[in-house]
Amino acid sequence: MEPIRIIISGGGTGGHIFPALAIAGELKKRFPDVEILFVGARGRMEMEKVPAAGYRIEGLPVIGFPRKPSLKMASFFYRLAQSMVMARKIVRSFKPHLAIGVGGYASGPILRAALSFGIPALIQEQNSFAGKTNKLLGRRVDTICVAYEGMDRFFPEEKIVMTGNPVREKLLTPGCSKQEALNYFGLDGQRKVILIIGGSLGARAINNAVLQNLESIRQAGFPVIWQTGSLYYREMVEKTKERLPENLHIYKFLDHMEMAYQAADVVISRAGAGTLSELCLVGKPAILVPSPNVAEDHQTRNALSLVNKEAALMIKDVEIGDKLFPELYSLLNNPSKLEILSENIRKLALPDATARIADEACKLIGK
Repeated sequence: MEPIRIIISGGGTGGHIFPALAIAGELKKRFPDVEILFVGARGRMEMEKVPAAGYRIEGLPVIGFPRKPSLKMASFFYRLAQSMVMARKIVRSFKPHLAIGVGGYASGPILRAALSFGIPALIQEQNSFAGKTNKLLGRRVDTICVAYEGMDRFFPEEKIVMTGNPVREKLLTPGCSKQEALNYFGLDGQRKVILIIGGSLGARAINNAVLQNLESIRQAGFPVIWQTGSLYYREMVEKTKERLPENLHIYKFLDHMEMAYQAADVVISRAGAGTLSELCLVGKPAILVPSPNVAEDHQTRNALSLVNKEAALMIKDVEIGDKLFPELYSLLNNPSKLEILSENIRKLALPDATARIADEACKLIGK
């Protein structure tokens, strides 16, 4: 009997890559001999993260659609045409039994190619506001896995399955206590710990807010684990080297997020769908700063889905320099508010999301 072959396409950010890897891992558990091929966009972080996780990946030259009219439009359409041709060759050669799209530049070409060959297809929409690529694909794919209610305003209702967003497997079973996590970061645990994350690439506004508030961080004395992101690490190290508070610990990227979440008492974060799913799972009080630089302002919509249920706080990107740290210190000194946020965000967790998506995949390949 020939092994099952599955293409998983998408990427661009950790918010797309980590769910894709989680889905692949679950399918590997169910079918040890499954052949999984990832397809991503050249030059994006999936081209590094996916092989590091032990999977093969093909890269397409596709880029994002320019937000403003410019010469980049010609490059976009040329690269899209190239990618469509390459996607058809990949599908024809690999002969997948199923194609899965998780969002990102490469999802469009590869899923369109798969559908043109009559191959079953599934998309996983992580956000509360569907992206343009997924909205277009939603009319043709077989199944649409979502994480928020009300997604029938974007997709055919009969195709929607509420699954939640996959999270990194280590977050489900972190395998360490809070004290072990504190020890890992060299913290004594005598004071509440703040975790600041701006996504895998980083968030300029959040990083600048930290720079603006270095003296208040020093005076407050709370230990801070600060992930700057790969784009800003060197700059942040340079700008803090003469005035770095002893309680501020800088990291380019946190390879062990399970440790960081275990150590943290409060999290400051962007409002990407994957991160919000992780925060729900670990039940951490959070102050969300939605990025204004995303399609359809979907991070604000993601954040409001928690804020409206008293499961998180939100500060606008343009206000964080002045408001973020006063709001943070107020929260840290309000144990009852911390408890309410923790209880409410934990209620929104869907810990079996990866298994649910794998169930839908199995239905489509008849297994």
